[in-house]
Parts: sequence; C-alpha cells; structure tokens
Amino acid sequence: MSSTNLKITIDGSAGSAAPYEQLRAQIAARARSGKLPAGFKLPTVRGLAEDLGLAANTVAKAYRALEADGVIETRGRNGTFVAAAGEGAAREAASAAQAFAERVHRLGLTEADAVSAATEALRARYAAK
Repeated sequence: MSSTNLKITIDGSAGSAAPYEQLRAQIAARARSGKLPAGFKLPTVRGLAEDLGLAANTVAKAYRALEADGVIETRGRNGTFVAAAGEGAAREAASAAQAFAERVHRLGLTEADAVSAATEALRARYAAK
C-alpha cells in the first residue's frame, strides 16, 4: 500500500512493524529531512487512510503520536500541518529529561549513575535502528 502524495509505503508482510508505526516513522523522517517542510499540510485522517488502504483509527493513532512528538500540529478545522522543525521536539525532550532527572533523584541515584543509565538507554535505543 502506498500514498503517492506523501510517498508513504506500508509493508503488510508478516514481521513488519505495525502500520501506524510505519506511517509515524516515515512522516517523522520526511519532516526531519525537510522533504516535508514546516507548514506542509497533511491529508485528512480519512483521506490518507483511504489512500493507504488503512483504517482511519490507524492513521489517527499515527497522527496523535506525531503530534505528541511535536512533529505535526493540528490547527482545528484548518487541518494538520508539519510543525516548525525542532521546536516541539526540543520542548518534549527537555520535558522528558526534567522528568527523568526528578525521578532518579527521588530514587537516590548519584548524578554519575543517572548519566550512566541515560547513556546506556540511548545507546540501546539508537543501536536498535
């Protein structure tokens, strides 16, 4: 299944990632690379679902995840757009880092132990790509 407008392809074969995750990852990658510039208007949930042969709830789930990550923004009835690069992601990362710092402090970890835990988690996550 593919979308000609966004050049999104969903792999439905066994063992592939969930369709919403494939959609989320491809839109996020295109937004980061600039192939989808800030302000680019995305198709409606129903329109993209129809184009890709997916359920509307699948596309809606991907859009919600992208919005939570600051990649896209919904402007009410005006539609859904690619957000300005980095702004939302930087805010989200700062918020996550603050929450992590508060949590490890409550757990009684030293700063060195907290940094080590974060470094290991990042290495594991980025090595998984």
